[in-house]
Amino acid sequence: MNQAEIINIPEVYGKLLEKSSEIGFTMPSDVYIGSLLKTLVASKPNGNFLELGTGIGLSLSWMVDGMDATSTLTTLDNDAELVEIAKSYFGADKRVTISCAEGGSWLEEYQGEKFDLVFADAWPGKYSHLELMLEQLKPGGFYIVDDMKEQPNWPDGHGKKVLELIRYLEGRSDMVLTKMDWSTGIIIAVKTIN
Repeated sequence: MNQAEIINIPEVYGKLLEKSSEIGFTMPSDVYIGSLLKTLVASKPNGNFLELGTGIGLSLSWMVDGMDATSTLTTLDNDAELVEIAKSYFGADKRVTISCAEGGSWLEEYQGEKFDLVFADAWPGKYSHLELMLEQLKPGGFYIVDDMKEQPNWPDGHGKKVLELIRYLEGRSDMVLTKMDWSTGIIIAVKTIN
């Protein structure tokens, strides 16, 4: 098996990489996490998905590619420029809602349907507002976080935050999780009870 052979890359992914280079966007999600997200999203027909931290839309491209026709996806970011770029690529897709919002405030105000999968790729829903975010997961819903292995752009003391998050998730009685020393370091957790 050659894991470097990524198949069925979303058509728009290459264009988003070019745009990332053009604007100097240096925080893209890894191609492996994208492939994993596509697979997990595909496991939830008629699913309701959430991405916290749209960025330029690289991970979003994988998630959209894995969705069926009746699924929905909400993605948000607090960077208006990045949100506008993502909208230019995905705004016509009626299944996708792209919002410029601060994740913590959005989670505090959200009253909609619970989610089948959440990819938390921003501070809110990962290092803040975590309880609130996990309340929004359906039983059987996936909670995915990446960047659990040390990254070159981590600020001083961030490693401690990562360890606290891992210990917290490990200690929950309503979650089953797998830690993967793969890609940028991933945790896949599933909510087991309401």
